[in-house]
Amino acid sequence: MIRSYFTTALRSITKNKGFSFLNVTGLALGISCALLILLWVQDELSIDQFHANGKQLFQVYERNHYDGKVDGGYLTQGLLAQELKKNIPEVEYASGMEYVAPPGTSSTFEAGDHINKATGFFVGEDFLHMFSYPLLQGSKETALSAPNSIAISRKMAQNFFGGVENALGKTIRFENKEDLQVTAVFENLPVHSSQQFDFLRSWVDFVHQNPWVNHWGNTSPATFVQLRADADPRQVEAKLTGFLYNYMDRDESFHTELALQRYTEKYLHSTFRNGYIDGGRIEYVRLFSWVAAFILLIACINFMNLATARSVKRAKEVGLRKTIGASRSSLIRQFYLEAFLLAACALVIGLVLTWSFLPVFNQFTGKTLSLPLLTAKFWWYVSVLLTAVGLVAGSYPALFLSSMKPIHILRNHFQLGSVITLRKGLVVFQFTLSILLILGMAVIYRQLDYIQTSHIGYDRHNLVYIPIAGDLTKNYQAFKLQAESRPEILSVSKMRNSPTLIAHHTNSINWRGKDPNQMVSFADAVVGYDFVETMQLQMKEGRDFSRDFGADSAAYLLNETAAARMGFQSAVGQTVDWGNRPGTIIGVIRDFHFDSFHQAIEPLIVRLDEHWSWGTILVRTKAGSTREAIATLERLCKTLNPKFPFTYQFSDLEFSNLYKSEEVVGKLSYCFALLAIIISCLGLFGLAAFTAEQRTKEIGIRKVLGASVAGIVSLLSGDFIKLVLWAIVIACPIAWWAMDNWLTDFAYRISVEWWMFAGAG
Repeated sequence: MIRSYFTTALRSITKNKGFSFLNVTGLALGISCALLILLWVQDELSIDQFHANGKQLFQVYERNHYDGKVDGGYLTQGLLAQELKKNIPEVEYASGMEYVAPPGTSSTFEAGDHINKATGFFVGEDFLHMFSYPLLQGSKETALSAPNSIAISRKMAQNFFGGVENALGKTIRFENKEDLQVTAVFENLPVHSSQQFDFLRSWVDFVHQNPWVNHWGNTSPATFVQLRADADPRQVEAKLTGFLYNYMDRDESFHTELALQRYTEKYLHSTFRNGYIDGGRIEYVRLFSWVAAFILLIACINFMNLATARSVKRAKEVGLRKTIGASRSSLIRQFYLEAFLLAACALVIGLVLTWSFLPVFNQFTGKTLSLPLLTAKFWWYVSVLLTAVGLVAGSYPALFLSSMKPIHILRNHFQLGSVITLRKGLVVFQFTLSILLILGMAVIYRQLDYIQTSHIGYDRHNLVYIPIAGDLTKNYQAFKLQAESRPEILSVSKMRNSPTLIAHHTNSINWRGKDPNQMVSFADAVVGYDFVETMQLQMKEGRDFSRDFGADSAAYLLNETAAARMGFQSAVGQTVDWGNRPGTIIGVIRDFHFDSFHQAIEPLIVRLDEHWSWGTILVRTKAGSTREAIATLERLCKTLNPKFPFTYQFSDLEFSNLYKSEEVVGKLSYCFALLAIIISCLGLFGLAAFTAEQRTKEIGIRKVLGASVAGIVSLLSGDFIKLVLWAIVIACPIAWWAMDNWLTDFAYRISVEWWMFAGAG
């Protein structure tokens, strides 16, 4: 019996080669897309899930109420971890975490003849107890407990000491100013860790080097806690809410609450709205999960559409088989077997396509995905996928055709109205999904183009960042003088952090007329001379810092938002107190973006400190002379800072890094929307071809009577155009709602315009 089913199924498939080809091609593309997205989604969901204590690991975050709004963020107080462990019994371990070098930069190490750069963090001594980073050498209890101790990765041990076994107890030079002792070696971090670092330094050193940590009003580090296995996180969070006010006075104008987020959830849920965690990368995981389902459904609908189109021919087959005694159940098994054979062929081709597309897909997403062909879990997913495709794609012929009465079929008394209605409904549904994908791609592309082409307040092209490290701290003036003497370099300045990462904030700004009960948060920057010129900022009023004015060391620049927030019609000449530093406003800079377009421009205050010891050197190069400028900068750095490798970053590249997730989504949306169109058109082509075949005699008669080719094409395509128009009508309001909702994450955004809908249609 089974053999008969297979023989009949294969005969039907080979007899209708065009039908089979279109079905297999559409299903293969759909399955390949679904598999690629499934691999990406599974990888995203696996980030940080390897920690043995994941259920007890939490990150502390702050919720700040001030100036009529509520903000949330992960920056906390430097002493918080030790006080939480000391005063809350449910906290088993606690650790602070802070960058050793500013984000986006690295630190220079030297051991013997080896000099190299690495990235790392200051962490507490409990850190290695909390997170599952296996130690290859050393002890968790002592690895980070002493001053001047450092734990390094296997990679660092091999680079500097030739191997893991040679590193323990050795001395390594940090930034050519400190000698650190290697107290532990840990395994290289897995790719599924959201934290990526090469070394860990003792928290004791961080506190010693940063005395501001001892003031509870200052924030910067992250704080992690591990609760006891029997602890209730909700009860612990209730204790945390007002915890800070055990150490600082309450201020009605600025109220801070502490809260907990499970660490294993942070990677996917890291966006704050009104002080609460709401969204993040999880939105893209959900989005592409729906995209995978849509594309697979579109491919299955192709199968069903072509099956309904062929229903007349298959109906006669059903009638004859029922007449000679075939039962409905045997027909259902027959039709489902055909669907599963086609789905199995499509699955094999889909796996080959997935394997072929993976290198390009990995380039798009920045991942290292591979087909886990040797894992049972993968084949379980594939089996579920095959079953779902077979059941959905074969449902119409199996359930509908098998129910027909033989006498009605053989006398041609069966009604095709329901068949045609179903087919039209499926076409409309299919193209509705396709148009949704096209519109989503168009809006994402337009928003990314808007970000990349908008003037952000300064010229990010021909602007180079060089981290201040080693001897560049004391040789900055010589570097600036020699660099500016070269024709390929227009100007040089310096800045704490970088123009796209002004992470420091202060609420200790006071001015004449300020409401004493009001607390306003300002982004604050420390810069060198020629900052405005180098950045090519625009002055609204006043001037930049200048050596011609000795009092500029006690002067300030504001941006437009800060001047407006202070209520100044003309800010120049007004006096501002920054903590214990009174000064005069000498200029107002036109607003520029120093964060992503997700965030509204904040009030900014800028002060001068030509001797600031760390941060970024800003170099404005002559257009068209980038290669010569980089060669000059490298030569100067090797001369003035010989112990440190020359590193640099282009401003436009750093700006683009703010939108990595959106760029990935944009590229994937474009590819998947294109594939959805191809799959839909394959099905539409099959329907059109079948319709033309069914109406061959009619076409011949019309041509004999004088009908033109254009008239025949118009006749055949008219019905399909109507269906596409219905799909546009249905898809447009859904797409508008979905994309307008996505755009709400951007403070600066495009409008969803009518021509996008027209173009998609």
